[in-house]
Amino acid sequence: MKLIIQIPCYNEEDSLPITLKAIPKEIKGIDKTEILIINDGSSDNTVRIAQDSGVHYIVNFSKNVGLARAFDAGLKACVRYGADIIVNLDADNQYCADDIEKLVEPIIEHRADIVIGARPINSIKHFSPVKKLLQKLGSFVMKKLSGADISDAPSGFRAFSREAAMKINIFDTYTYTMESIIQAQRKGLSILSVPIRVNADLRPSRLIKNNFTYIFRSAKTMIRFFIIYHPFRFFISLASIFFILGFFLGFRYLYFFLLGDGAGHIQSLILCGLLITGGFQTALLAIISDLLAINRKLIEDVQIKVQKLQNGK
Repeated sequence: MKLIIQIPCYNEEDSLPITLKAIPKEIKGIDKTEILIINDGSSDNTVRIAQDSGVHYIVNFSKNVGLARAFDAGLKACVRYGADIIVNLDADNQYCADDIEKLVEPIIEHRADIVIGARPINSIKHFSPVKKLLQKLGSFVMKKLSGADISDAPSGFRAFSREAAMKINIFDTYTYTMESIIQAQRKGLSILSVPIRVNADLRPSRLIKNNFTYIFRSAKTMIRFFIIYHPFRFFISLASIFFILGFFLGFRYLYFFLLGDGAGHIQSLILCGLLITGGFQTALLAIISDLLAINRKLIEDVQIKVQKLQNGK
């Protein structure tokens, strides 16, 4: 059983040595452990430190492409290098590396395809009350969107089986944490949460620069995910709103028309026609988007088969 631990890095020369040193040498159920660094356009000595530390693989980006793309590139590289299990570990040493064993155990025992480390949010000292609330709110919303019972959806400390890694395709440019959960549920992959420990804070989060930006970008990301992965439900709901408003105005006009006052409410009739027309167009868009979603699923199935042929497992 081969495990590859992938670590996305962007100017991590100070924290990377601490993170690498903390990785356990032996993990129960794992025959071979390797480390892959994703250099996300670092301008410091991150790559040199990784090489001097003896990491097995380095995926390089010439410029900073963001955490989501770096994560996705790491997954694909780990599959290419023959990983049976992939663990994603942040370079800032915020997660306790000794808990890697907790993440890989359910996958080894075939109890889960993806395992997410659940942090003790309430007891993390460097999390402000607002950040703790946002973390819990994000997990709650993700549970409603995806149907997955995940207690810490924003956690980046997670493990993937080889099959799960091949099925995940990250399209978002901001974060992979939410999209990978939604995709996993849509593709029939089982997800499990396990409690993990955290270390002292080494540096401020680069993903959450301020609470307002985090809320705005997270909300935009969730809406986008809902449109991408539930297009029929989204557009048919929108069409229903148009139809309800349109028919309401239509009956309102009919009421006044029967009372002999229809001429004074002709605007309602015009708006009724516009809303019902918009409803029909949106309903048609729902059908088209559903067909596109089916087509995307077929393409992803072909992609997985190609990956299996290329990578030999």
